[in-house]
Parts: sequence; structure tokens; C-alpha cells
Amino acid sequence: MSTLAQTTPTAPSGSEYPPSPLVSVVIPCLNEEENIERCVRAALEAVASMEGGGEVIVVDNDSEDRSAELARTAGAMVIHEPRRGYGSAYLAGFAAARAPYIVMADADLTYDFGEVPRFVEELQKGAELVMGDRMENIHPGAMPWLHRYIGNPILTGILNVFFKTGVNDAHCGMRALRADILPRLDLRTTGMEFASEMVIRASKEKLRIAEFPIEYHPRGGESKLSSFSDGWRHLRFLLVHSPTHLFILPGLVMAVLGALGVGLIGGGLELFGRTWGIHALIGGALLMIVGTQVVALGLCAHAYGTYFMGERDGWFDRARSRFRLEHGLMLGGAFMLIGVAIGGVILANWVSKGFGSLADEHLAVISASLLIVGIQVFFSSFLLSILGLRRER
Repeated sequence: MSTLAQTTPTAPSGSEYPPSPLVSVVIPCLNEEENIERCVRAALEAVASMEGGGEVIVVDNDSEDRSAELARTAGAMVIHEPRRGYGSAYLAGFAAARAPYIVMADADLTYDFGEVPRFVEELQKGAELVMGDRMENIHPGAMPWLHRYIGNPILTGILNVFFKTGVNDAHCGMRALRADILPRLDLRTTGMEFASEMVIRASKEKLRIAEFPIEYHPRGGESKLSSFSDGWRHLRFLLVHSPTHLFILPGLVMAVLGALGVGLIGGGLELFGRTWGIHALIGGALLMIVGTQVVALGLCAHAYGTYFMGERDGWFDRARSRFRLEHGLMLGGAFMLIGVAIGGVILANWVSKGFGSLADEHLAVISASLLIVGIQVFFSSFLLSILGLRRER
């Protein structure tokens, strides 16, 4: 069920917004009665200074204090969103916004609403998403050292590696976007990971992203951010939206290392200056099998994202245009055939020795491993083909 369907807009008494405002300033609010009036007044002052004017929308996220009443009295349009969450609040605010440009900012006095015209100016120059960069202008006491030197740099770095966004501060709460890109972003998350989702979706949609430095002030009132749980939610979101880094690359590393180990140890060759026995061979075989399965999971994840979620990934799109079900079946069949052939050699040796004790442990491990890998490839190819039935014509 969409978050947008449960909102109740309430206009401020005695105030009038322009019929077609230039900018909508959206402020999520949960128990911010200490700060909300100052935020609304600062935002109204900022939009009043701009040609075309603007509106200030406060999304009351089921506050238990007087936040909504104070925001309305200060001159904001108040939207009630009963389902709590950073993303839920913003989705409700976006649905109520009437302007072509939307500026986002928190209700805790950490951001200077006087920067609103600069954000709009960047959008008017052609940017589709504009990010604030706090990292070089953090006032004393405004950001815990854990967030400043560990959490934010690591999460932003991972996001840039995975999605090549090129931003310096992926979790800045003051940002702006064009209202007409919202259908393309198709934002869905309801929690703090909403901030990451917006940047990821913008990158995947090849939107023009701009960024400029802003100041970050100490917040007023009590922080509602949970460092570890919210940090984990961001990291989890980054991983599940990048099957290449979560599945494909680790799986390939495991499969290749395992295959090399099986080949070298099974062939009786020296590795690191010594020969290895059956236990090392089993370890290499396990690594090869697990790696193959992880790669198969990654390909299925890519297929699901492509066919069911509208995701686009260049290398996967090229691969699926060149390879068909039959290619996977032939590859899996080849592995199985080699495994069966090696098993046949073991059986022949056993027969030739009068059905005595079996002593071909190395060959048995290699045969079983190739059979398992072949079966994985064979049936994973069918699964990919099933997912591909939804392919757009």
C-alpha cells in the first residue's frame, strides 16, 4: 500500500501560497516542537525572497507533541503521515508538493534554509538532483566522530564504488530535486535508507547530479538517529541493490581459486613449494562449488532486477542479448560429462583390480565436484530462462 494514500493536508490559517509556486520546501517532522517554528519561518523567509515564491510543507510523522500545531501556526502547510519513517514522511510530502522544484531539509536546525535559493539555482541550471556537502563545514559538536570519520565516509565510499555516483556526502539531509523525475526514481523505502535509495536510483537513471558545500550546525533537541541500526540498514540497502558486488565478484573469486586449487592439487603439482593431499583438494572443490552457486544466485538477482524491477545494468544486458538457455545447458552438460567420464575411469580401475578396495580418492573428489558444478549450471540456466519469460517484447 502506498504511503501517499494516507496523508491529510492542512493549510495554515490566515496564509496564502502562490497558485503555482516555484519551489516546495518539504520538512519531515517527528516530535520537533523545540525547533519546528524556527525552521518553518526560516524556510518561508527563504522562499519569499525568490521570484515565483514557494510553499513550505511540514510532514508530521505522527508526533506526540505540539509539532504539527506549531508548524501550522508558523505558516506551513501540514501533512499528517501516520506511518513513521524518514522515507514515509518524504513520500507523503512529495505527493503534496505542487512546485516543479523540491528542496528537502530536516526539522532539527542543522541546515541553513537560506541555502534554498542556491539549490533551486542549480536545478534551474540543468541539474536534476542537487546534494549538499557537509563534510568540510561541520560546526563543532554538530556530528559525532563516529559518523564523521567512519560511518559517513565508509557508506559514501561504498556507494560510489558500487554505483559510481561521484558524491562526497551521500547522506546529507539537505538536497533538492526536480518534481518531474520522481516517477523515474520510483522511490519506495520508508526508513533512513531512503537517502541512499534516492542517490542510487538517480545514478542508475543517469540523472544529472550536482553538489556544493553547505554548513552543518548542531541540532536542536534530541537526535532520533540510531548509529548502528541505521548504518546497517544503509549498508544492507547498498548490498542488496548491487548483485554484482554482493554475489558475482565474490562468487567468481571463490570459483576461480577453487578451480585452480582442484586443478593443481588434482594434477599432483606443487603449490607454495609443496604438494597437497586430499583435505586441501576437498577444500578447493568446496570453494569451486560454493563460488559457482553464488555466481548463479547473482545472475538470478540481476535477472529479477531487470525483468521485475526495471533495473538496468550494462554488462548484464549485453550478456543476456548474446547468451541463451542452450549455452548454459551445453556448459553444464559439458561439466557433467567430464565428471561422468572421470567416474568411468574410477569404475574401470576398480573393475580391473577385481572389485577390490577403491583408492582413487583424488579422482573421486574431482568427478563429484564437476558433476555438482554441471548440475548447478544446468538448472540455474533454466531458472534464468524462467525469469526471462517476463522480458519486455
